[in-house]
Amino acid sequence: MRRLTRKYLFWAALCAAPLLAVYVATLIVGRPPAMAQAGAAWIIFGAAGLGIAALLTFVIVISRRLLQPLDDLAATLRAVPDDQLAPATSEREIAALANALETLRAEIEESTRSRAYLDRLIASISDAILVTDTLGTITRANDAAADLLDYQRDELLGRPLQQVIDVDLESKARPGELAARSSDGTFLCRDGTAVPVSYTVAELRDGETIEGWIVAAQNAAERRRVENRIKFLARTDPLTRISNRMQFQHQLQQNIARARRSRQCLALLYLDIDRFKDINDTFGHGSGDRALEIFTQRILAELPEGGIAGRLAGDEFAVLLSGFATQREALDTTTAAAGAILASIGKPFRIEAQEVFITSSMGIALYPRDADNVIDLLRDADAALYRAKRAGGNCFELYSEEMSNDAVDRLMLKSKLKRAFERDELRLHYQMKYHLGTGRIAGAEGLVRWNMPERGLVYPSDFIPLAEESNLILQLGNWVLNRVCEDYRSWQRSLVAPSRVSLNLSLKQLQQQRFLEQLKSILRAHSISPTSLELEITETTLMDDAERTIQMLNALYAMGLHLTIDDFGTGYSSLSALQQFPITTLKIDQSFVRDVAIDKDDASIVTAIIQMGHSLNLEVVAEGVESKAQLEFLRQQGCDYVQGNLFGDPMTADAVLQLLLDEASGGLQHKRLFA
Repeated sequence: MRRLTRKYLFWAALCAAPLLAVYVATLIVGRPPAMAQAGAAWIIFGAAGLGIAALLTFVIVISRRLLQPLDDLAATLRAVPDDQLAPATSEREIAALANALETLRAEIEESTRSRAYLDRLIASISDAILVTDTLGTITRANDAAADLLDYQRDELLGRPLQQVIDVDLESKARPGELAARSSDGTFLCRDGTAVPVSYTVAELRDGETIEGWIVAAQNAAERRRVENRIKFLARTDPLTRISNRMQFQHQLQQNIARARRSRQCLALLYLDIDRFKDINDTFGHGSGDRALEIFTQRILAELPEGGIAGRLAGDEFAVLLSGFATQREALDTTTAAAGAILASIGKPFRIEAQEVFITSSMGIALYPRDADNVIDLLRDADAALYRAKRAGGNCFELYSEEMSNDAVDRLMLKSKLKRAFERDELRLHYQMKYHLGTGRIAGAEGLVRWNMPERGLVYPSDFIPLAEESNLILQLGNWVLNRVCEDYRSWQRSLVAPSRVSLNLSLKQLQQQRFLEQLKSILRAHSISPTSLELEITETTLMDDAERTIQMLNALYAMGLHLTIDDFGTGYSSLSALQQFPITTLKIDQSFVRDVAIDKDDASIVTAIIQMGHSLNLEVVAEGVESKAQLEFLRQQGCDYVQGNLFGDPMTADAVLQLLLDEASGGLQHKRLFA
């Protein structure tokens, strides 16, 4: 091979030398054009020859490098004595040798492909991969590991694994001690920044021999953030940042156990916001959330040292005060804290550039005086809260056993009221209304009664609030309307024009989207004219969402229904507000009529209402008239209509029909009262 190379170079030089000499001579002699061109051509051919020679030399050199192993093998074979060589006695042996070489070549090629595939596989894994030898030195790393640790991949090679594992958090940092473990730990970046990771370590084995370890790690920062968020939400109310119901009950349980061991007392305060729904309906739920945040801040500001606050649900909150040596100390501290909290809550704040006031009702129960466990203590505090709300709100009540009995009765009534419709236990009675000037019947008010078999008659004041709480008021309102229409239709069979019948309309009925359609449907079903009915709406209901209420009342008035403000004087309507509503009648609340003959303040209020009603061209009705003195006072003040037990108890529909028939025939049952 070397001889062949020298041969080619020799002939190339031999061809090129004359041409080069001729060309140099022409340059010296003056370079005749023809000779110069000829020389140039020879030089070109010579150069081409040299190029070819050089190319062949390069190929030969490369071939030698590729064939060097075979040359070495041949030299080795030549060095072996002939008598030691096994002659190839058959083509079969030569074929077997060729097959063996082909198999070896295929295995080498497959191994190369597998190694390249493994490289691509490791590089494409999103987890950080670090491979170490038995001493813990990193021998291989993928791009994900380099990105996680802020190194170049080549920079990681040769480093001890301890340099990228935080040995302060992982005391067992050597791979041999981490093998077969799944751990949460911390890896260290180039600049020393700690990265939380979740990683596993597996042994790299060749049979029974351990050749190193493979570390696979994931960045756990996001997972840990989510876990911490879940833990936070499991214990904390996200809006107010105080304990949620589950966490507060757990804290209450712990404090009860501690108080039992140390023979101490603790107090539970149960609070909610009075008329919180008004804020949501008026300003929206965003403003309602802001009100809850302010409510919480004011509770925390007045919380005694060691107190715990929690949000139980919606606008319901609780406060736990503990560490009292005696019951008297618990009562004194708790009542003082309750007063301070209510005073702080009552301060105005601004929502959407408007000044807003909120108040709160609160119930208080003590351990161990009232209850000795979480469930009973919460129940007792809730019963006291209910009593505070019944008292008008913006106050607190201490639990008493009577409240618990009331709470049980209320719960039982609520569950039985749901079945009262199915069992036909409801009754409708009528309170008659009389014209004060003539003494003639001017109408009747429908009053629902609940005839409970095991208890007898239950009056509206006992179960209507329960119906309001459970939304049964809608079903109850429809039942009353249908029954009034049925009774009125039966009266029409005997009388041409029975007196107008009034019935109460609740706020929830008025807020129904399809109330008008339902009302029209019931009237059509019973063939009753809307002019035969009068709807009584309380002053508080009237002022709730006044803009929408005006639209609804205008629609009712356009149908021909008469509209009355019930319990007038107990709400907060203004004269200008009254002028906006299509009202025909004012009904003075019986709480003012009760002492009108003996109390100057009540007499002044009633007189003012009568005069105001007449100035607005409204008729005035006084309810709850029970004595002749009350009747005489109302007559002197010019009241238009009266109703009350002075003229008889509420009666059945049949009794009303008989009374109407008697009057139509010339009789006047209460003639002497109106003489």
